[in-house]
Amino acid sequence: MFNKLQYISQGETIEKQLHNIHQALDAGCDWIQMRFKNQPFENRLILAEAVKILCEEYKSNFIINDDVLLAQKMGADGVHLGLTDMSIPEARAILGDRKIIGATANTFEDVVFQSKNGCDYIGLGPFQFTETKEKLSPVLGNDGYVSILNKMKTENITTPIYAIGGITLENIESLIKTGIHGIAVSGIITKSPEKEKLVQQLYDKLYANVII
Repeated sequence: MFNKLQYISQGETIEKQLHNIHQALDAGCDWIQMRFKNQPFENRLILAEAVKILCEEYKSNFIINDDVLLAQKMGADGVHLGLTDMSIPEARAILGDRKIIGATANTFEDVVFQSKNGCDYIGLGPFQFTETKEKLSPVLGNDGYVSILNKMKTENITTPIYAIGGITLENIESLIKTGIHGIAVSGIITKSPEKEKLVQQLYDKLYANVII
């Protein structure tokens, strides 16, 4: 089963991205999603090459946001696709069955659509307001997750759900109770002055009731 904590990278330059990713890995994150929007391909390639090496060194999953062809070129562990990106079947044809394909959803209908198309996990959100993403979809809150997860049970949809969007340490216990598999976070880790302590606290809460 997939790790319960994903770090989505931040930074407006290659240097800032690498710094933030390296710090997240040092703090104990074992799943990195490289998100480097509105950049020329050359910059994304340079960053991806460096992140690939780092993730191999730290034995962490390396997922690339949006760019299927870059994920293929880099031999990344997978790709994360938004609702307006390349379709999952197209991505699967390029990447093959062994690569991870994550997908974005905001509604139960999105969840059904993405699951039927064969994604491996879903980033469902936003949980609450976040400055990280432009053109924010309607926020879900705990009630939104409860509603969607209950409908998933009724329809026997078992795709792992990651909550995303403005999540704080204080939110996790109530979020886990909704039935989500894990969380995808960005600013909470990037901005933390005590990243290692924070990541351990996140893991403690995410795995509190898991029997290993």
